[in-house]
Order: sequence, then C-alpha cells, then structure tokens
Amino acid sequence: MSAMTHVPSTAERTIKEQVVLVLQGGGALGAYQAGVYEALMEGGVEPDWVIGTSIGAINGALIAGNAPGQRIARLREFWDVVARKDALDHFWPSSIFGNGLVNLSTIMSGIPGFFAPNPQAIWGPTFSLGLEKASYYSTEPLKETLGRLIDFDCLQERRVRLSVGAVNVRTSEMRYFDSRDMPLGTAHVMASGALPPAFPAITIDGEPYWDGGIYSNTPIEMVLDDVPRRNSLIFSVDVWQPVGAHPTTIQQVMARHKDIQFASRSKSHVARQAQIHRLRHVVRELAKRLPPDVRDDPVVQDMAEYGCGTLMHLVRLLSPRLDGEDHTKDIDFTRAGIESRWKAGYDHARKVLAAKPWQQQADLLAGIVIHEASSVEPGR
Repeated sequence: MSAMTHVPSTAERTIKEQVVLVLQGGGALGAYQAGVYEALMEGGVEPDWVIGTSIGAINGALIAGNAPGQRIARLREFWDVVARKDALDHFWPSSIFGNGLVNLSTIMSGIPGFFAPNPQAIWGPTFSLGLEKASYYSTEPLKETLGRLIDFDCLQERRVRLSVGAVNVRTSEMRYFDSRDMPLGTAHVMASGALPPAFPAITIDGEPYWDGGIYSNTPIEMVLDDVPRRNSLIFSVDVWQPVGAHPTTIQQVMARHKDIQFASRSKSHVARQAQIHRLRHVVRELAKRLPPDVRDDPVVQDMAEYGCGTLMHLVRLLSPRLDGEDHTKDIDFTRAGIESRWKAGYDHARKVLAAKPWQQQADLLAGIVIHEASSVEPGR
C-alpha cells in the first residue's frame, strides 16, 4: 500500500470537532427523530448543530431552543399535543383498511396545536385568497405551540446552532435560515414547514417561503458545504424509504411515489459530495509533495486552497416501515403511530451508539466516511 493510500488508525485522525444532527421532513414520521435524539442524549452525544427541514426544523428548534435538561420534555409535549385523540383509531383495523380511513379525520378536522381547516378554502381553488391565505389549512395553532415550547432567548445564545431550510416562492431558490448568522424566530421555523397547498406561505423580510422539502427534503448538503470545514460526526435521520418493493395497487403506487419524492436523492447527493471531498484531500496531498519553491508560488498557493484535510463521519439512520402504513403515513398522528416511531428511533439509535461505527479506521483520502445504520423493521 502506498503512502498516499495509508489507512490510519483512529488515534491518527481527529474523529470530530462538532456533532451535527440532520433531520429530514416528513410530518408525523418525525416522531422517529425525537426518539433518536432521546437515545443520543442518554448516550452523552449532544449536537453542536441541528439542521432541519419541515418537521425536522420543528424538532430541531425544540432541541436547539431549549436548555439540555428541558429538551426531551419539550419534544414530548409537542408530540403529545399533536397526537390525535380520536375513537376512530380503534375502530378501523389497519390490516384490512390501511391507515387511510383512520387518517381521514386529520384531513377533515386538522390537528390541534398544529393546523386547522381554513374556512375560506371552501370558495374553491380559483378564488383569490391572498398569498398567506391560499391554503387548505391555517397554521396559526402551530405558531402558538412553537411560541410556547421554544425558548427563543436560549436559541439566540447559540449553545446549539440551528439551520432551517425553506424555498423562496418567487425565485424557487433554497435558503437556510441560520442562527449563526441571524436571530431566528417562529416565522423561520414555520416557513420551513409551510408545505403547499396544505399550508400557507410564510413571509420573511418581504419574501414568501414554502416548505424546503419541495426543493430538498434532506438538508445534508448544508453541513457538507459549510465553510470553514470541520471534522464532524453527522447523524442524518431520514424518514422516507429510498428503496421499496414493486407497487401492485394504486395505494402502493401513491405510497411509493411519495417515498421517492421526499427521499430527495440523498444517497446520490452524498456520493457526489464524497467525490468532491476526496478530490480536496488529493489536492492537499499533492500540494504537500511539491518542492518548496513551487509550493511558495502565489498561484500554486491559491490553487492549494482547494485542498482540505477534514474528515466527516456520516451515520445514516432510516426510519423503519411500520405494519399497515400507506401513503397517508406522514399524517398518521395517531398516538399509537407516534409512540411506535418514537420507540423505533430510540431503539435504533441506542444500537448505533453501542456499535460506534465512526471509530472504525478511515482511508486517509476519504473526506466523508458513510456508515449505513440499518434497523430491524417491526414485525419483520
């Protein structure tokens, strides 16, 4: 093995300078993320930076916007508020009818503390309601809930950096509102979860924003592109299935379509980033091997700036499929669904923490080391 491809031991490389938690969007599926965080916290792994989209932004704000001792309580309070308390949960066997009938009451009446039907929507899809009213639901209940559960003074202290992704309705450009650069408030979190046409756009500084998930639902690129680059241990918590069986019913087609849409090609994005970071390491190694007189040339120094020696361990945790779930799984706010996903996230993260895959050896030229943390699906 050449010196250029030497595989160092853990002791030879710094594992991390920061811990990053990346949270995908996915509505009710976000309960899995809360379970993952609870296990990480119990295991002594606290994030320095949380990046989220949609429900991931809400979970992220509840984490970053509270003192460590309050975070689990605030997460539990949020998920308890949005857990539907409906007798229909028990009347329709999901094994026979799926969850569609159970979730019908969510579609009809909304979720207390989260969203409520917009009475003006009854005038039809062509009636002009204005930018911030053109939706089937109002998210005013969420505004009150977030204002009560998030300590924005704590968030501004930046003990934990928070970034939430939203897409500009006018320009179709993705924007990450970052507590490192600006004070964040309720509007920024709500903008990240403003999924049209269900929820209305949120206006910030005169510009309207929608849910970042319609552009990029897995906000991993932000940490991989961040400057200055730092050695990082990244937990990417995904809730949509990138791989699935061939659908044979219309219901299965709708479910698979939604999985593909919101899984957001995260694997291909990470693969491309891994290529870029490897090239940065190659540039760095080549620059070190140049003669001193060449290395001191200003032009060469400028090109050498493209080099990098940071190492990022990316641990991907994927929410399991639950028995009976269908294309309405992201609005499955039944108490049983929330509890099952929370427990699945907690159990999965505990297994990952016990294995500690980031302590494995890494190629010197690998800027990103990917660890696929598979989970066992309930009932499988």
